[in-house]
Amino acid sequence: MKPRIGKRPSTGSFGAALLLFLWMALCNYGIAQQTATTASSPQTTAPTPQPEMSSHDEATTFKVNVRLVVVRVVVRDAQGHAIGNLHKEDFELFDDRKPQMITQFSVEQPGNRIVREQETGQAPADGTLPAKAPEVPERFVAYLFDDVHLKFEDIVRARDAADRQFASLRPTDRAAIFTTSGQGNLDFTDDRAQLHAALQRIQSRSLQVSSVHPCPFMTYYMADLIINKSDSQAMRAAVQDVLACTPPPINQMMATEVARSAAIQALDVGDAETRLALDVLKDVIRRLSVVPGERSIVLVSPGFITPRTEYDVTDVIDRALHANVIIGTLDARGLYVLTPGGDASQQRTTNPAVAPLEDQYEADSASADDDVLAVFADATGGVFFHNNNDLADGLRQTSASPEYYYVLGFAPQNLKFDGRFHGLKVTLKNPSKLKLQARKGYYAPKQAPDAAEEAKQEIEDALFSQEEMHDLPVQLHTQFFKASDVDAKLAVLVHVDVKRLHFHKAEGRNNNALTIASGLFDRNGTFITGMEKIVTMRLKDETLEHKVDSGVTVKTSFDVKPGSYLVRLVVRDAEGQLSAENGAVEIP
Repeated sequence: MKPRIGKRPSTGSFGAALLLFLWMALCNYGIAQQTATTASSPQTTAPTPQPEMSSHDEATTFKVNVRLVVVRVVVRDAQGHAIGNLHKEDFELFDDRKPQMITQFSVEQPGNRIVREQETGQAPADGTLPAKAPEVPERFVAYLFDDVHLKFEDIVRARDAADRQFASLRPTDRAAIFTTSGQGNLDFTDDRAQLHAALQRIQSRSLQVSSVHPCPFMTYYMADLIINKSDSQAMRAAVQDVLACTPPPINQMMATEVARSAAIQALDVGDAETRLALDVLKDVIRRLSVVPGERSIVLVSPGFITPRTEYDVTDVIDRALHANVIIGTLDARGLYVLTPGGDASQQRTTNPAVAPLEDQYEADSASADDDVLAVFADATGGVFFHNNNDLADGLRQTSASPEYYYVLGFAPQNLKFDGRFHGLKVTLKNPSKLKLQARKGYYAPKQAPDAAEEAKQEIEDALFSQEEMHDLPVQLHTQFFKASDVDAKLAVLVHVDVKRLHFHKAEGRNNNALTIASGLFDRNGTFITGMEKIVTMRLKDETLEHKVDSGVTVKTSFDVKPGSYLVRLVVRDAEGQLSAENGAVEIP
């Protein structure tokens, strides 16, 4: 064992150890009292005395849960700058045209949350040392390249722009690269060489089977018109195309069957690509939801239509809002120009009579593809960059968070758990030429949430964040002890001022319970491990009055290697009050 040599233990560290000893003594006193009662009255059934304090450890478990409806709103002035001086009374919110009461309101300023170094004191008698605060990551940006929809030439330009973007990363920034195909992913890092190498591996991976002379000409957009919307004009155009590009003998009936078969095939492939993109987007949000800092996604894509996946689109938005993720979207096609007759690499043989109509369908499809990109950005507070060839500036804009945004929460009136879509509208009572950016709607949950799971979810949300909250009187201290050059033990101590807690009086006891969750993250914000302690208090009046004057200290220990760590502490009581603290630790 090689204890680190430090300065004399401070009274604060000694006091923390003493408080922990006193607390354990109280627990042991209750257990001893219970044992004595049982031994003295073997033939009498008597109530079992309850210990005044007890605790047990739990490994942290995480679940996704339905929440209140949250609406993130960005308000911009005439120059496009986000403003942050509005109040709850300035907003009006409507659910299916019915006014709603805004029950939660906050003004957020992304990037303004700074991890503060904790006061750890001097080395205590056991040889542990106060932990030095390192520079920890504060901002995480996931770049999602939609390689199943992007053409190779657009990927090349986007890769070059992203390479220049990565050169401007700050020491507290972390970037990750993901693709909708799932190939070539790179988790969060500040290593520019790894980011460059990952960019070079991105290529077009469409699920479509390309053909130099497609017959008939059929796009996902046209297939949606034909199969889902029963558009007779689109069907006639496809049939005429078949008649023009298929050698005889062929008649109208045969051409109709060929056109319908081509439409079904194009629809299936298009649906598969859309679902893949949405599923991966959910996965990236899930990954971001467990990083402790500012969270953004930059979706680099030409866009895509979502004819049978609107519920999934709203689910993506709900997940992003719930996880405090901002989605910026960049149309990698840049200044999009439609070439009459199609791409030169895919010259098609069509009936000249329907070629103009098919060109119009392609133009409509190009416009419709952008709709989902605009929806994601508007709903989450991000920037939608399109119709512009300066992709480097586009990545700069889409990766930056708005200077301010507002979070409006409401409990829908008479909400039915039927999964139905609800239209949302947010307005200002005095618009004054201000422009609002907010989500357009949400789907009702399909089942009622559970209160216990809501509490667990609230703790998880706070743990995977850097926001500090101070509802409860708690203080965080960190210390470490090196057992060898490669092994160390990190102690996380939380001190609670018990007398300032709110207690529920029952059966002559002062009752409350604290859930204390500690999480450990590495220098890239990756969650390493977590522990949850439940401290149950059933204090007698005498104990509360005289024996816990200085509060109690609870300790959680982690086995770690030398390196930089972020410690996240969350404390929640039985009444729903919550505190959260950050601790930055450097173990040499």
